[in-house]
Amino acid sequence: MATPIPSRQLFINGEWREPVLKKRIPIINPATEETIGDIPAATAEDVELAVDAARKALARDKGKDWASASGAVRAKYLRAIAAKVTERKSELAKLESIDCGKPLEEAAWDIDDVAGCFEYYADLAEALDAKQKAPVSLPMENFKSYVLREPIGVVGLITPWNYPMLMAVWKVAPALAAGCAAILKPSELASVTCLELADICKEVGLPSGVLNILTGLGPEAGAPLASHPHVDKIAFTGSSVTGSKIMTAAAQMLKPVTLELGGKSPIVVFEDVDLDKAAEWTLFGCFWTNGQICSATSRLIVHKYILDNISQESIAAEFLDKLVKWAKNIKVSDPFEEGCRLGPLVSGGQYEKILKFISNAKIEGATILYGGARPQHLKKGFFVEPTIITDITTSMEIWREEVFGPVLCVKTFSTEDEAIELANDTHYGLGAAAISNDLERCDRVSKSFQAGVVWINCSQPCFCQAPWGGKKRSGFGRELGEWGLDNYLSVKQVTQYVSDEPWGWYQSPSKL
Repeated sequence: MATPIPSRQLFINGEWREPVLKKRIPIINPATEETIGDIPAATAEDVELAVDAARKALARDKGKDWASASGAVRAKYLRAIAAKVTERKSELAKLESIDCGKPLEEAAWDIDDVAGCFEYYADLAEALDAKQKAPVSLPMENFKSYVLREPIGVVGLITPWNYPMLMAVWKVAPALAAGCAAILKPSELASVTCLELADICKEVGLPSGVLNILTGLGPEAGAPLASHPHVDKIAFTGSSVTGSKIMTAAAQMLKPVTLELGGKSPIVVFEDVDLDKAAEWTLFGCFWTNGQICSATSRLIVHKYILDNISQESIAAEFLDKLVKWAKNIKVSDPFEEGCRLGPLVSGGQYEKILKFISNAKIEGATILYGGARPQHLKKGFFVEPTIITDITTSMEIWREEVFGPVLCVKTFSTEDEAIELANDTHYGLGAAAISNDLERCDRVSKSFQAGVVWINCSQPCFCQAPWGGKKRSGFGRELGEWGLDNYLSVKQVTQYVSDEPWGWYQSPSKL
């Protein structure tokens, strides 16, 4: 049964509003290449309206504005949103799947995580009340000091298409918990469920202007949001190239930014592991979410033995053989088909980009061990087989650049030091994984990885309680956990002189 796409407008000041210029963008089903609806396309004129609505939501009005409300009050709204997300889980998962190509089962997991994220930040919003006026220990008894944690203000949230609703909520939930007013600009390639989030916020009665949602193109909507003088902070998840542009725009006004950017993450497999378990984590770590995940462990670095100075490739060869066998059993299909594990890429542009990466790898001398093309049984849709590439050199584009598709590159290593050197030889630093039964070795490797997230004997688990973010060109700042809430808070020191005695800096003229 076809899933109808709701026809929505922009969400500004708690109401649906047609774009000022009345522009719209078609929605393409990546599994069929058919146009299935459209979304509104915001421009700078709509950004002005949304920023004005957000600022008014924070303006003092008899002490009842969103910013000055207690964390407990804000928590009630977050929990109400979570309950509605759970209630509409089946519908939201289908919309997510048809919009971005994610397998339906994975989309359902994401919607569970959306609800869980709202619940988690509801708890932190309540806990924030108890942290207000936290005392600061001072060395002088005639002063007392405490700290206030205040919302940073109006925040612009720019999010990607690979986890459309979940990546948005990673920002929306803590921003609202902190007492900020937000303007969300999701990717034009997958915005449907973010507009449904607006519908849920309207249904639960979220105060007007607290969350505004503008769908549209990056240059027309994202850029004016990032550079707007009345937006107090920008949080962005996406490509390093766009992140650099946003940082440049924000720098003109010394505006704080949080950037979660690209990755080219390693997974290091040592010789002492169960190869079947390692194979499953390796493929999951690269091919989950159709390979379109910034933290994908897409560089496999697998152990080989050295015996009498002669390289013995048997361990690596056996492991690669298992990977190919497992990859052949990955079901590539329409996301709605039962058992689908790999759906289409999000767009025709992404499809052409991935095939170009694979073609260039062959030109540079790499070997396509498996995959590398459209599956023969699928004549339409932006599908690419799970692809495994060997005979790699570290100078190759396929090894160094983020592909953002189902492509796994393989190199071997002889020593732990060599493995760490290969793992860190990248300008990215988001994630890294190590598979080994030697936990002391895992501990050493974890400390040596130049990455913001490290996984041991697994790849890609993510929990809203734990910090998320990268190093180097993968960005800076941390989302999720208490760190995610801190992104949207400003810390204010309040110090009081409590002594009855004069300060004594100068003698009063009356006493001269």
